[in-house]
Amino acid sequence: MQRLTVFFLCCWAVAARAQDCNIPGNTVIYDYREQRWTFTDSADALKTSLPASTFKVINLLIALETGVIKDEMAIVKWPGYTDTTLYGYRPSIYKDMTVKEAFEVSAGWVFMELSKKIGKERYRHYLAACQYGNGNLSRNDPDFWNYGPFEISPRNQVEFLIKVYEEKLPFSKRSFEILKRVMVTERTDNYVIRSKTGWTRVYGNDYGWWVGYLEKKDNVYFFATRLVKDRKVINPDFSSCRKQITIQKLKELKAM
Repeated sequence: MQRLTVFFLCCWAVAARAQDCNIPGNTVIYDYREQRWTFTDSADALKTSLPASTFKVINLLIALETGVIKDEMAIVKWPGYTDTTLYGYRPSIYKDMTVKEAFEVSAGWVFMELSKKIGKERYRHYLAACQYGNGNLSRNDPDFWNYGPFEISPRNQVEFLIKVYEEKLPFSKRSFEILKRVMVTERTDNYVIRSKTGWTRVYGNDYGWWVGYLEKKDNVYFFATRLVKDRKVINPDFSSCRKQITIQKLKELKAM
């Protein structure tokens, strides 16, 4: 029987204030070697919400596996739309770009163009096979990961990432290799972090994610942090807090 240990961190609020964050949220961490789960809020870890741009992780795998793109250097043509409601007001990303660049700068329109080519039926197949999210793709537009009823929990995010690391999902080894290259966000002599941020604005709130895993020579730590903030509350550090809080928790667990 698989050994399972669960730890609960009690210092979320103190840690957040120490970094001038003071934002409600939750971090889930899984210690791969020790098979140990750590939750800052075990109940919230099971609550679902839109994955926002963290969906680009599985989206890239699906686009590769279905042949919608050949590799991460495939170029997606800017369709010429300028509707800020649809694409967000970020003029710097409104250009032809590779899928790799789109992943790195989180250019949502690129993955929306891929979404149109993939289609809902193929999404349903892969999402069910990967046990990713609640499977509700009823929203009738290609950006279902930012708006609508499609949701995933922080724990589910980590469970999915473990399977990505182990390559135990219905994708080719080549697709996994490409994804893992694209996901690298930090590399040092001691560890590599593969990750993706996400941020969406719905129901009067900001939802901010940072998900991924920290890989060392002797262990791997998987993580998912989700912050939720009332949009009327101004906090210019909301974006950076997703990473700050996660890194502090990893340091508390001696992962860094």
